[in-house]
Amino acid sequence: MTLERLRIFVAVAERDHVTAAARALNLTQSAVSNALAALETEHDVRLFDRVGRGVVLNETGRAFLPEAKAVLARAAAAEEALADMSALRRGRLAVFASQTIASYWLPRRLVHFHTAYPGVELAVEIGNTREAAQAVLSGAAEIGLVEGAVEEPALSQVQVGSDRLAVLVTPDHPWATRRRLEAKDLSGQPWVLREVGSGTRSTLEAAVRDMGVDPATLSVSMTLPSNEAVLAAAEAGAGATALSESVAYASVAAGRLVTAPVTLPERPFRLLRHRERYRSRAGDVFVEAMG
Repeated sequence: MTLERLRIFVAVAERDHVTAAARALNLTQSAVSNALAALETEHDVRLFDRVGRGVVLNETGRAFLPEAKAVLARAAAAEEALADMSALRRGRLAVFASQTIASYWLPRRLVHFHTAYPGVELAVEIGNTREAAQAVLSGAAEIGLVEGAVEEPALSQVQVGSDRLAVLVTPDHPWATRRRLEAKDLSGQPWVLREVGSGTRSTLEAAVRDMGVDPATLSVSMTLPSNEAVLAAAEAGAGATALSESVAYASVAAGRLVTAPVTLPERPFRLLRHRERYRSRAGDVFVEAMG
């Protein structure tokens, strides 16, 4: 059974006439007759009574007509849905963003996209860089946004922004009044850090490694799973930490934390997409908007 045969059946049933149906469908009379015969033969039923030179729906045909119309209506709705998705009048885009990006960089951009395409649902999940990369790899998300390095050849990576980490301590911390920190100083005080797998943690570890310090020598007294938890612990005096300047802005402005005299390099924000999975129109437009 094909949609074309169903369309032909409905057209003939509504007109009780093969020739009239053929004219309405812009088909030859023989094409319409052959399609009806094929439909009846395929399912071993008779849908019409041949009366004289005309056709009339029989009991089986009358019972089947609403079913055929329902299938055609669903097909039309599906076609309209695809057209709407192509035109971004409707649809859904799954995005997985790491915490710093999701909380401080992404919201304004999400609002701009939603304003332009209100019919597209933006489904945003938040985790760390490793989780974002895995979501794109598995197909759970079409777009990943991360600040950590990702070593995965199946993912394309485009820089869409950047920020900088700051080393933060309480005002009474030994580093607070120093004019400059040396690399050797970094291992001499306890640290409160994000979990392994987060972009914040990997960026700090790469930076101290470049300064000649083995990250394993840092005295990590506490590992916490969110920027907010790390910030609160650092403010409570649990140790030095490294967080995005955006994350720490309010705490520094209020004097609860100060920036230690060590400069960490700028880190890029990367947009991840799978190289081989289907890329939706909504995803393409979202990427363009990030540029």
